[in-house]
Amino acid sequence: MTTIDIEKDQNGMYKTVTCMGHAEYAERGEDILCATISYAVINTMNSLEELAGEKFKYTINEKDGFIRCIFDQPLQEKSIFLLDSMVYGLKNISKEYGKKYLIVRIKEV
Repeated sequence: MTTIDIEKDQNGMYKTVTCMGHAEYAERGEDILCATISYAVINTMNSLEELAGEKFKYTINEKDGFIRCIFDQPLQEKSIFLLDSMVYGLKNISKEYGKKYLIVRIKEV
């Protein structure tokens, strides 16, 4: 199962995005759900960096299915929109396929 933890501050600003685990919807190399989740997260992070010019820290471990992004500075409005879009898509995937494969949690820190 893939778990995505998103932390926001009291003002609703994104602080961290952590994606852990493999969906295990199908065999490795055939798991379209895991690939879709990975694409959504990685594409958003690449867009934040390349298109929005955001600076953030990240850690990736493909073997474990681990991605963590830490936002130390307030994000631009367009960056918040990109992250909101990612969360919206991931929540819809979780609804469609079930929490057996993907859980999205948002916490206030």
